[in-house]
Amino acid sequence: MLCSDLRAFGSVRGSCLYSQKFSKFITLWQDEFAYEKTLEEQACFDKNGNPIPWYTYPATEYLSQFDYSDKSIFEYGCGFSSLFWAQRARQVISIEDNPAWFEKWQQLTRNNLTFRLETDLDAYVHSIFDNEKKYDVIAIDGKRRAACAHAATQALKDGGFIILDDSDRINNSNEYVDAVHTLKKHNLLQVDFYGFSPMDNFTKATSVFFSRDFNFSTLNAKQPANGIGNLWGMGRRKRKEFYRESYSAPK
Repeated sequence: MLCSDLRAFGSVRGSCLYSQKFSKFITLWQDEFAYEKTLEEQACFDKNGNPIPWYTYPATEYLSQFDYSDKSIFEYGCGFSSLFWAQRARQVISIEDNPAWFEKWQQLTRNNLTFRLETDLDAYVHSIFDNEKKYDVIAIDGKRRAACAHAATQALKDGGFIILDDSDRINNSNEYVDAVHTLKKHNLLQVDFYGFSPMDNFTKATSVFFSRDFNFSTLNAKQPANGIGNLWGMGRRKRKEFYRESYSAPK
């Protein structure tokens, strides 16, 4: 179907769908999400250079709404997410099995962030029990995800949640089938966040498994907060300009 054939559906003004509006869409990804830069530099950060997880953007925006200042985080697999959580949480422990990857990140240890290397994968899975404590948030983004999911259900605090990244691999991997089955068997509520993520030119899913009594406080008085590129996060004048520029007929 040609662009001219779609005019009746695209706008009451009859403008073409594929020019100015699409250009603004690309600019949004370049400037506000810094998406192009994350692809080029293979690093996870926002437009201001702050670290963000290698989760989908919708998952990161949702998780960023909550107050973690009194929360403890445990991660299977370290990386940019470790720094993201350390900027927000009271305590972060991140377990890694790859010595080279561990060496890269352990130099960035913070007062509230501990990187630990565990090359034995059985010990890696059970490292969550080393301190005989439970955690508010547990992220599974490393090896042996099914076994880690089972361990995580035993180490999760009441009211907390578990993150399973790359959860769409359930369609190709029994490892993920078992991981999701374990988490749901423990009466956790699954919410899937599909979309693009930093560094990748394809979409994936990050799933969050909530305790039924989840009730974290939010950073803002209202939820949801305005997300990146959200129209209603603009001031009235800027919003009017955006409308005018986006919906004017192409020259």
